[in-house]
Amino acid sequence: MSYDPLYVAHLYYFNHERDYFECHEVLEELWLREGRSPLYQGLLQVAVGLYHHRNDNWNGAVKLFTGALQKLAPYPEDALGIDLGKLRQESEIYRAGLEKAMQAGDLRQHPFHDLTIAIIDAALVEQVERLRLHPPEKQEREHEKRTRSNE
Repeated sequence: MSYDPLYVAHLYYFNHERDYFECHEVLEELWLREGRSPLYQGLLQVAVGLYHHRNDNWNGAVKLFTGALQKLAPYPEDALGIDLGKLRQESEIYRAGLEKAMQAGDLRQHPFHDLTIAIIDAALVEQVERLRLHPPEKQEREHEKRTRSNE
């Protein structure tokens, strides 16, 4: 099976580069093109939640994780070639840790840490690995973005 290059790029930026802003950018492009699927939106919100937490926006992080969990809830454990059930579980633990630290008034109780999206489809693993071995240039991404917005 072949996956959309934007989805593959999202997983690459999420799992390998840990660039949650860029992974949001590429998946948002797919989300808009594909009709605003709640599944893609939930994945976007996980990335943005991590981005907010990394930048000390704790309230924003909790809000985004909460929204992500609501959007991802109706989907099967294995969707889009990933272990969505595991991502939901880890996102819930992450959100709960943030809330607990905020309630305690001690944000050090829940330091930022990365999540990894478990890829369960061998074809998708291969596509992400190919991108990891030949990463896109930031300038190339900007050019693609400008080209698409002018269409």
